[in-house]
Parts: sequence; structure tokens; C-alpha cells
Amino acid sequence: MERYKPNVTVACVINCDDKYLMVEELIDGKLTYNQPAGHLEAFESLNQACEREVWEETGLAIKAQSLINIYQFQARDDLAFLRFTYACTLDEPLTPKPQDSAIRRALWMTLDEITQLKSQLRSPLVLQCIHDFLQGKLFSTEVVNSRFL
Repeated sequence: MERYKPNVTVACVINCDDKYLMVEELIDGKLTYNQPAGHLEAFESLNQACEREVWEETGLAIKAQSLINIYQFQARDDLAFLRFTYACTLDEPLTPKPQDSAIRRALWMTLDEITQLKSQLRSPLVLQCIHDFLQGKLFSTEVVNSRFL
């Protein structure tokens, strides 16, 4: 039997003035929306992965302020994810400039605008993370110990 190996990913809910920074990308020819997110790379901490992905997908150099939650998601029978979602609240809505050519654009959106795009969201985790953030489900980023890397 093959060992279960979910993809380890990070994401960041970036909030400012009741808006959330989302990225728009084409996935298999379909326009899709997500928080800045991506895969953990070898020898990097989850915090570092989050900050790198935010930089690549939005051009913003931010620090994750808290961990919202850790989510398990089974996208298909053969595709599973373990997603560590962080949060960052900004004092002003910085102008995004995606560095990754796979990102069509990054844009600030209200929760209502994101909800209206439900069929175009990358996964159900996109809305779940925002709802958890709004409920104050925030943990210290230090809950993940990376000192043994």
C-alpha cells in the first residue's frame, strides 16, 4: 500500500479595512480565486513559506501575524492537502504587484464579493479561512516549531 502523502501548503488571509487580498489565476484554463498560497519547499519554515508565497503572488513583503488554523482537504481521491493558513492585518491597503507570472492579478475584495465568486474559488477553504479569521480563531505563529530544520 502506498504511503499517504498530502501536499503541505500555506496561505495567508490578508485583511485591511474589511477587504481581503485575493489572487486571480488560471488553473486548467479556468479563472480561479484564492488567498496568496502555495507549497512548502524543502528546508523552509511554514512562516517563511507563507511570506515567500505572499511576496511571489502579491509583491508584498509582510510578516504573518498569527495562525488561523490547520486544515485537511481532500480535493480528489488522489489529491489531498494539509493547509496552514496564516493571517495578517494591514493598516493601509498596499498596492499589489504580483511577481509570479502565473498570477493574473491580485486585488482587494470584500467578503460579499468573494462569496459571489464561490464557484470560482480554488477550494472551500478560501471562505472557511476568512470566516474563521472573522470569528477570531487566531493562534500564535510560534505554535509551529521550526527550530529543528
